[in-house]
Amino acid sequence: MRVFVTGATGFIGTPLVQDLLANGHEVLGMAHTDEGAAKLAAAGAAVHRGSLADPDSLRKGAAQADGVIHLAYLHSMGNMPFGTRLGILLGGSPRGITGRFGAAGAGADRKAIDTFGSVLAATGGPLVVAFPTLTLAAGSLVTEREAPDPTSPGAARIGSETAALALAARGVRASVVRIPPTVHGDGDKAMVPRLITAARKKNVAGYVGQGANRWPAAHKEDVARLFRLALEEGAAGSRYHAVAEEGVPMRSIAEVIAKRLNVPTRSLTKEESAGHFGWLAAFAARDNHVSSELTRKELGWRPAGPDLLTDLDRPEYFTER
Repeated sequence: MRVFVTGATGFIGTPLVQDLLANGHEVLGMAHTDEGAAKLAAAGAAVHRGSLADPDSLRKGAAQADGVIHLAYLHSMGNMPFGTRLGILLGGSPRGITGRFGAAGAGADRKAIDTFGSVLAATGGPLVVAFPTLTLAAGSLVTEREAPDPTSPGAARIGSETAALALAARGVRASVVRIPPTVHGDGDKAMVPRLITAARKKNVAGYVGQGANRWPAAHKEDVARLFRLALEEGAAGSRYHAVAEEGVPMRSIAEVIAKRLNVPTRSLTKEESAGHFGWLAAFAARDNHVSSELTRKELGWRPAGPDLLTDLDRPEYFTER
């Protein structure tokens, strides 16, 4: 099928485009820069110029495809319209900037999902939406059947999953792929690199309490393959977990970082973690124990990439850029 992919030049999007093309699909990838457009063209994909800040471009991209995989997200203010940035910076107390930024990104994401749904409702085509596992309940093993936790630090994004799954009632074969905070591999710029940056800056690899809280993990190639499987075979209204490892203890992650940076590890109180991790502190303390048993059974997904600690224990993760 012809697939419109947002976030097509990103960390997961790049191997996803390659995987789709290798399995007989055509790809229309969204790019908002000349560099991104050139990257997609070199990979053999068609290029659609647009951005999440331009709903009309999203509508036109979806209208040219049989299905949509939505990976893109406004993770930085630099990608937001000028008026939105002003609203975030000047819309209230400086202490509320993080919350306003989160709300703006989540709002743009929901609008994009609604836009895709309005197009695909006419054809019943598939829509696969990325969603973070860090919005799930803490302290117990969470399955695909369980709804997000409204008290989680990522709760602002819950509306995106709700909006996506609601499209099933409109005839869209919509599903959600929940991705872990530690999707790893070459080119990673997300959560684990931020832990490394904090350890380098503070000269200590920290973890909260005993460091027994867990983060699930999966290699980027495995995650990309799951998005394709969900596109091809996913059931309307389903949730899938891109989780190869159910939970890697945060202390174990800190120990690899400490070894590579030649710094000590240190247990932090929750109060100390705010100064060490910054905005990431709430997530660094979160226990995120997640199962993918149902996903593997329903879609036949078999992760084959290296485990997180093996992948992390390489020079590539510690080269300063």
